[in-house]
Amino acid sequence: MTYDLYIGDRTYSSWSLRGWLMLEKFALPYRTTMVGLYSGTMARDLAPLAPARTVPAMKTPEGHVLTDSIAMAETLAERHPEAGLWPRDPAARALARNLVAEMHSGFGALRGDCPNNISCQWIGFRPSDAALADLARVEALWALARERFGQTGPWLFGDYSLADVFYAPVACRLVTYDLPVSAAARAYINAHLADPAFQQWQADAATEIHQPPHYAQPLDCRPFPNRF
Repeated sequence: MTYDLYIGDRTYSSWSLRGWLMLEKFALPYRTTMVGLYSGTMARDLAPLAPARTVPAMKTPEGHVLTDSIAMAETLAERHPEAGLWPRDPAARALARNLVAEMHSGFGALRGDCPNNISCQWIGFRPSDAALADLARVEALWALARERFGQTGPWLFGDYSLADVFYAPVACRLVTYDLPVSAAARAYINAHLADPAFQQWQADAATEIHQPPHYAQPLDCRPFPNRF
């Protein structure tokens, strides 16, 4: 029972990271196919996976195609209840689903100002007021989950869950653009940076070559840190 996962460039594709983490972190069997998200071959690469047009996309062992990250998450949670993709406590699970849905549909200013890029950390970046408002909302959601359900571990609901899968690239963005966050948010971000799965993703991203680099800023940069 092996899933086929289609992802884009690891350096830039935040949604691909989410798709990969929901399989990798819960020890579900999968094969990875790289899609030319930035080389211009994505439509051709995804043609056998209709109706997929974006990454990540996933094919189940039975051949069913999932083209959206929430659809992938819910399908995997349904098929593998023993894996604990969602928190087991009903109240925690309800809040986790809410956090995932809000992330999936929101935070447009933060995404627009701060495109995903785990190759470096920009020095002196100044976000817009709208992006800072998104950041404040992210921190409020993280704090709520941690206060209510996160006392037993470093993740939003104690144990790692789909909520952490969906916010992992958000944590990366805050590091890349060196945005101002609270000590509690910084500790949560550092849990992601120290996670072996993310470190593997980052190591694989480092092997990619992008000429010219995407999402460049008129700023100096330093290497992406392993602690924030």
